[in-house]
Amino acid sequence: MRPLRLLVLSALLFPPFAARPEGQRTLTVAVAANLKPAFEELAARFQAKNPGLEVKATYGASGNFFAQLSNGAPFDLFLSADADFPAKVVKQGLADGPAFTYVYGKLVVWVPKASTLDLDGKGLAALADPSVQKIAIANPEVAPYGRAAKAALEKAGIFEKLKARIVEGQSVSQAAQFVESGNAQAGFVPLSLAKVPPLSEEGRFWLVPPATHPRIEQAGVVLKGSKEAALAHALATFLTSEAARDVLERFGYDLPAR
Repeated sequence: MRPLRLLVLSALLFPPFAARPEGQRTLTVAVAANLKPAFEELAARFQAKNPGLEVKATYGASGNFFAQLSNGAPFDLFLSADADFPAKVVKQGLADGPAFTYVYGKLVVWVPKASTLDLDGKGLAALADPSVQKIAIANPEVAPYGRAAKAALEKAGIFEKLKARIVEGQSVSQAAQFVESGNAQAGFVPLSLAKVPPLSEEGRFWLVPPATHPRIEQAGVVLKGSKEAALAHALATFLTSEAARDVLERFGYDLPAR
């Protein structure tokens, strides 16, 4: 076999590994599902300020992330839907620094446009209407917004009455899918998801009175062992900066005092 043909055949059989672009870095972030619409925009802004950086986000339930982190999941930053799970991360010695509060979330009841439920007039009691066969919430064991929904129903004195109608998603995103698809007639979801498509286009929402459930304080923490600790701290600082506040407010969050 001629040397040239041998070289071509060798290249086809054993292609070289793709070289990682010089200066290319990846920041892995475990992000509470309610934050997805806002975080996608914030991550793009942060990447623009840090050329060569990819912010790789995984979205899900905060409790599931905590379990993964406890078992060594290699994330750089954890953005929870509550303050409890980051506090547990710190207590377990898995944090690189203290936890920080980045937003306060709001809980709503979402119903399709065709729904005739009088949420404005009756509040949560409207969910007892016979037309509501299923009510979607996120699993209270792993999702803070699900805990808030359960607390609000208990405060209204109707949780036991409606318990058999409740269907649980493993995250707020799955709970939203249940009601958006018609598998539930009403659902408790974060305001941040109700303000964007498809929910914003296909239904309406009613704000659950904040006094009926514990305040949804969303906190984050940089993780010990992060290979990009400096960048993780920089992103944490960015999320609490003036540059991020307009995005977070637009998606319906309350912000910590400056």
